[in-house]
Amino acid sequence: MNIKRTADEFNDCTSRIIGCAMQVHSSLGNGFQEVIYQRALEIEMASQNLGFAREMEMPIFYREQQIGTRRADFFVENDIMVELKAIINLEAVHLAQAINYLEAYNIRTGLLINFGSHLLNCITMAEVPHRSVSAGVE
Repeated sequence: MNIKRTADEFNDCTSRIIGCAMQVHSSLGNGFQEVIYQRALEIEMASQNLGFAREMEMPIFYREQQIGTRRADFFVENDIMVELKAIINLEAVHLAQAINYLEAYNIRTGLLINFGSHLLNCITMAEVPHRSVSAGVE
């Protein structure tokens, strides 16, 4: 899944994703369920010619055995994970979930975007160190 990109390419792509999220939040505001923002962001990213997969199910492994599956909201341009929330305040547990997805999927860049507050919240996660346990996709 990880395609080699330069820092400038990552910055350009993450900036475009954030721009799409800003457009969605500007148009819809806060107060909707997460799925509404997912659908709107899907439309916005498609209009910006960003390649993405929505809610792609990925297996989770422990010691080379599959122990479950999880779905991140979006994988953009094959190597940037985007996790959405629609809550008033992001908490540490939401960031931990997003970081766990990055580790499990062996993705180096992710965005945690919250549409639920008055102002759009976006946390960029880059170069997250991976744990030594086998918790990745094969």
